[in-house]
Amino acid sequence: MLKIGLTGGIGSGKSTISNFLKEIGIKVVDADKISREVLGIYPEINERIRNEFGENVFVQDGNLNRKMLGNIIFQNTEKKKSFENIIIPYIIKEIRERIDALEKNREKIIVLDAPTLMEQKLNEEMDYNITVWVDRETQIERVMGRDKSSIEEVISRIDSQMSLDKKKELSDFIIDNRGAVQDTLQQVKKVLRVIEEMGKEESEKR
Repeated sequence: MLKIGLTGGIGSGKSTISNFLKEIGIKVVDADKISREVLGIYPEINERIRNEFGENVFVQDGNLNRKMLGNIIFQNTEKKKSFENIIIPYIIKEIRERIDALEKNREKIIVLDAPTLMEQKLNEEMDYNITVWVDRETQIERVMGRDKSSIEEVISRIDSQMSLDKKKELSDFIIDNRGAVQDTLQQVKKVLRVIEEMGKEESEKR
């Protein structure tokens, strides 16, 4: 089974590509979706978050107030690290279990869609890695337009992530997502064709 890592940054448009891959029948393991699901799968996570961040990061129904927590951790490196130490081991556990299940199901190709693919070194477990890239100005503009946030909030969030330029250096393929959606999707199709050819060559060598 070919394992492909897909990453990007806030405002890069990675979700558009991930959705396209699902539409054409590729199985996508979505780390963001898993990060929400683990709170239900492992109730002890919420208890640890309460102990670390207090009751005020939860709404009345007991669910985590992600926006409030996000504002805290994006502005405080130590708090961000504390949150990641709590939740990331559970996310990685689920990711690996779901990839294993797809492999047992004899899928030919899967994509791991993970914003912190490189930060968590999950790229090292993939056969190929793709970064969805845009320039910093485009990132800022898109996030401000989408979230109606101030430029200071947006820059704080962007700076809390590994830069897209650094992710480019660690990737096998780059999707330039500054242009029209159709241009981006053409790049995705081309990259998939190249990866499939490379996968065939590797299989023949074995």
